[in-house]
Amino acid sequence: MVVSRCLLLALVTLVFSIPTFAISQLETSVDRNPAVEKEYLVLTISADDDVKTGDLDTSPLLKDFIVGRTSVSRSTQIVNFDSRKQTRWQILLAPKHAGTILIPSLRVGGVESTPIELSVVAAGSQPQQMRNLFIRTSLSTEEAYVGQLIIYKVKLFLAVDLQRGLLSAPNLDGAQIKQLGEDVDTTEIFNGRRYRVIERTYGIIADQPGELTIDGTGFSGDVLVQGSRRGGMFSFNESRPMEARAAKSILLINPIPNEYHGEWLVSDLVALSEDWPEETQEYRVGNPITRTIKLLAANTDETSLVDIVIPVPQGLKTYPEKPVRKTFLRDKQMVSQLTQTLAIVPTRAGEYTLPAITVPWWNPHTKRQEQATLPARTITVIASDVAEVNLSQITNTSATNTADYWPWLSLIFATLWLATLALWKKSIGQVKQLTVNQADSVSPLNMTHAVTSNENVQRHASPVLTAKQGTSLSTLEAACNEGNPGKVLTMLQAHYAEQYSRSMSLADIAGLSFELNQAISRLQISAFSKQQTPVDYQMVIEAVKSSKNNKIQQRTSTLVDLNPK
Repeated sequence: MVVSRCLLLALVTLVFSIPTFAISQLETSVDRNPAVEKEYLVLTISADDDVKTGDLDTSPLLKDFIVGRTSVSRSTQIVNFDSRKQTRWQILLAPKHAGTILIPSLRVGGVESTPIELSVVAAGSQPQQMRNLFIRTSLSTEEAYVGQLIIYKVKLFLAVDLQRGLLSAPNLDGAQIKQLGEDVDTTEIFNGRRYRVIERTYGIIADQPGELTIDGTGFSGDVLVQGSRRGGMFSFNESRPMEARAAKSILLINPIPNEYHGEWLVSDLVALSEDWPEETQEYRVGNPITRTIKLLAANTDETSLVDIVIPVPQGLKTYPEKPVRKTFLRDKQMVSQLTQTLAIVPTRAGEYTLPAITVPWWNPHTKRQEQATLPARTITVIASDVAEVNLSQITNTSATNTADYWPWLSLIFATLWLATLALWKKSIGQVKQLTVNQADSVSPLNMTHAVTSNENVQRHASPVLTAKQGTSLSTLEAACNEGNPGKVLTMLQAHYAEQYSRSMSLADIAGLSFELNQAISRLQISAFSKQQTPVDYQMVIEAVKSSKNNKIQQRTSTLVDLNPK
């Protein structure tokens, strides 16, 4: 028992007698000497222990340097049960001026680093081929107008392997900026050295005249550089932070010229074109004509395109759709396009001239106003079987007036229908009685005469809907209840095609009565108009029920002429 206690006491004493690890040295180095004024270099500080990040005070560097991003890494090595720890800081420094600058000693845990004397050369004096990372920018023009698209291209040149990085957008006030397309990754020979080049394109539109200052694009990231471990024969790639920034650019933005007239549009080239659905120049009243007009502008943003004003003469109604805008690249140039589609509905027959369409624009190269023109077009509209109707005169007031006399017309038609039905039943009875009385003495020719007489009676009787016709009317009423004008027009043609046993156009149906003419006109307005136009569907049903049934005359049998008188 005594021996055990002695062993335990010896172990505890041994543990507390082992010295604790503490930082003993602080090493500093730079990745280049001499350095270039206002260009970043990397200051590396290594401590032989695991210490906190905040233990290193970098404030003494602010006197002569611009201090950039700081990265910290830690490592542990164990050799023959001997543990070694290391903490390393990498600090981006940019000298503020040329000359000889002293990197002061830094302190960590009571240990100071050795100062470093740094030679700094003036900016631009270093040979270009010695630089591993830099940015170059270019502008499409040094002078522009308000609203003009300015192309700003950024090229990041890399002679080292990029591990990670961020290319920030330029800063500017009084203008809109957005990236155009995706980054382009290529290689390029510059001053006899091969570089990896990452190219990015921005579009800038100035909102106000004056000087426009563009703060250069900045890059911040980590690159892989070749390094060697002390005491080793092999080299390894090390990650090193790097930063770069492009120079500022200044543009002169001109105001809108006083001599310009019209809605402002500045572009390198503007053109107008149109599409027609068919080659013929003759169209029918009531049939819509689809017209598509395109406005194209080179080196212009799609938001800068003006709306197209499309005039039409009297006798034509237009129903435009919402304009469609898009931007695309053509021959390495940005092209914006505005597409305007509209339906033109003729309301009267005649010859019409669609006026020329003109879009004014400003040419920044010639510094004068120009215009894109679409020539006039002449079309011929022929009359249809439908009576000419002025679509603009059909209002809800006329519908109200029509509804005032509909109850009286319905009463009159109902009375006539009942009277006709009674006469039809009476005539059927007389035919049956006549057939019974002459059954024994009739010859085959007389039998034919009797059948023919029966057909004539049915032909002169009032029309009665068959089961098939009743079905089509029910389908028409169901379409009216849905409130779909296009479907109602289709069912109207199907209903009258069954009644007349032939194909019926809307023009044929509208010619049957004034009420049907008005009903079809209202349905067409509601179907083609961009705005929802109310339709009295009950009036449509009543117009169908009260229309005349002018059926095609059936051919009389030739056997009738053979009947003896």
